[in-house]
Amino acid sequence: MAEQTPPTYDPRHPSPEHPRRGEAGSRRLTTAQGLRVDDTDRSLTAGPRGPVLLEDHHLREKITHFDHERIPERVVHARGYGARGTFRAYGNAASVTKAAFLATADEETEVFVRFSTVLGSRGSADTVRDVRGFATKFFTREGVFDLVGNNMPVFFVQDAIKFPDIIHAGKPHPHREIPQAQTAHDTFWDFVSQHTESAHMVMWAMSDRAIPRSYRTMEGFGVHTFRLEAADGTTSLVKLHWKPLLGTHSQVWEEAQITQGADPDFHRRDLAEAIDSGAFPQWELGLQVMPDTPDETFEGIDLLDPTNIVPEELCPVQRVGLLTLHQNPDNYFAETEQVAFHVGHLVPGIHVTNDPLMQGRLFSYLDTQLSRLGGPNFAQLPVNRPRAEVDSNLRDGMHQTEVHTGVAVYKPNAVEDDEPTASPEDGFVTLPTPVSGEKGRHHPVSFRDHFTQARLFWVSMSPVEQAHIVEAYTFELGKCFSQEIRTRELSVLARIDTDLAARVAAGLGVPVPPPLEKEGVTGPEEAEPSPALSQLPTEPGRVDGRVVGVLVADGGDLSVVERLRSALGDDGAVVRVVAAHGGEVTSADTALTVERTLLTTRSVEYDAVVVADGTAGTPAGDDARTAVLIQEAFRHGKPILASGDGAQVLAAVGLNGREPGVHVVEQAADVLGPLRQDLAMHRSWERLAALAGVTGR
Repeated sequence: MAEQTPPTYDPRHPSPEHPRRGEAGSRRLTTAQGLRVDDTDRSLTAGPRGPVLLEDHHLREKITHFDHERIPERVVHARGYGARGTFRAYGNAASVTKAAFLATADEETEVFVRFSTVLGSRGSADTVRDVRGFATKFFTREGVFDLVGNNMPVFFVQDAIKFPDIIHAGKPHPHREIPQAQTAHDTFWDFVSQHTESAHMVMWAMSDRAIPRSYRTMEGFGVHTFRLEAADGTTSLVKLHWKPLLGTHSQVWEEAQITQGADPDFHRRDLAEAIDSGAFPQWELGLQVMPDTPDETFEGIDLLDPTNIVPEELCPVQRVGLLTLHQNPDNYFAETEQVAFHVGHLVPGIHVTNDPLMQGRLFSYLDTQLSRLGGPNFAQLPVNRPRAEVDSNLRDGMHQTEVHTGVAVYKPNAVEDDEPTASPEDGFVTLPTPVSGEKGRHHPVSFRDHFTQARLFWVSMSPVEQAHIVEAYTFELGKCFSQEIRTRELSVLARIDTDLAARVAAGLGVPVPPPLEKEGVTGPEEAEPSPALSQLPTEPGRVDGRVVGVLVADGGDLSVVERLRSALGDDGAVVRVVAAHGGEVTSADTALTVERTLLTTRSVEYDAVVVADGTAGTPAGDDARTAVLIQEAFRHGKPILASGDGAQVLAAVGLNGREPGVHVVEQAADVLGPLRQDLAMHRSWERLAALAGVTGR
């Protein structure tokens, strides 16, 4: 009888008994070593609200593999731009933290800030619908502190063990590597519709917050709750905010799409040009300070849940310092590409909490720098080098640039008579917070309300902002091939708000499913609107960096350009000359350099468009591209003005000056008043509301 040989696994010919990794036949998730996994959604913690344990081999394997997926481009936040600047403390934070760079009045700290998109590759566009990174490296005299945040105050998942999953779901489909830098596809919506803790963050991502007008008009958030320690030992739980002095403004969706094609480098160009021109962007750092209670909650809100915000009406943001960006990098690769942020870069007075997403980031950021920057000595790169004195026992390794001396690489030692110099008074000492509980993959009860804060965001939006959110959901779900995924997400929306679900379903041409019922998930509770969440300005703001395009023609009135430059230049606004041809445009004894031609410009470059007298009947006034420019500016809610016969150019596209934000004046001198007023409000919100078919701003 012939000897029987046991079946072997051939990766080229998988069998039901030995399915290939990733094949449909593999029904149980395992580790890379084949160990079946009991739970891939929750990290191993010491008790329901305790810290994540280092022994969680599944968490470490999952995140380590994720961190090393790309060489050398960042797995996330690959598309970025940085700038140097300073942070000046007001000194009023001394009551809550002993961190010198916050507590000492007028102390200036050097910073490097990197803005980025999350999903796209380095070659993607700036203005895609996405979360934006807002990472700040403070070179303090006590060491480096990194505030590694986003332009949204919450995140998609509550636990870092699911971070690789949400990013994989949002990234391009692996078999075709499309769509790039977009979430409008099946895997993203499949994930978030099944992991309903994402509902709040998805609402932010579908809002105008995901398509900022500029890095300069973008809020920033630390996302997590930090524990701050004052000099007297008292502690507070704190959320950190960046508030732009120019206000918080966004593009509209069509404008963002046009920008992707017309200028994919729009945001980095905008920031670089603003800094070069001396219009230095500024943000105030703000703190929401809350009591450090044993349950780590505030007004019923779990402060360890990264899908939660604390409404500013419940806890106002206290401004504690001013960030000013005043220098562009000298070399993109050496600085912006090699800058290495880490949530664990802390200074005395600032501590982490047991937020399970934050705990995972403490491991992930250091690990990913080892892969990207080739070894453990990335802190010696000029862009990362601390300004405080460094005297560590770290030696050798790849890219070591220091030439260390001495033979005793430990402290204390008797070989070189070297006694330790650190003490609790001048060093970082971890707060002795109590830890207890059974080991396990816990899901705290307070983490199970997935819908109240999503509803809070929705009811806080103005009608026009709600219309934009509806359009975003409709667009994104309309790109999904699976009707099952669309229906499931609509049931999530129905759980948040029935009107929201009905409007999105109507856009998709499908019936509204019943609200999602999911075991162990609660909410929503009724929520009072939080006005701070809306981006609509309640009063005129600054016009720094706003760009006004003035269409002129040879022989026409060129005085409007100089009038606007004289009046708006001191406010930091930019006035650009647009004409049908390059070179110079002339009239009588005046000549102006043409900065944009109709061939090289699009409406997205401008915050307002002015058509000068003398343009009608000329190549500039009659060009079809002029009509497109004005029509786009109109649809995007931008101020449009015409003087003299410029009104005929507007009339040719159906505008008569009675529309909201459209003005027709007789003389060039009359342009300034309405233009300044409209620029200060960013857009004509009444016009956008009318175009969206809603009433009210």
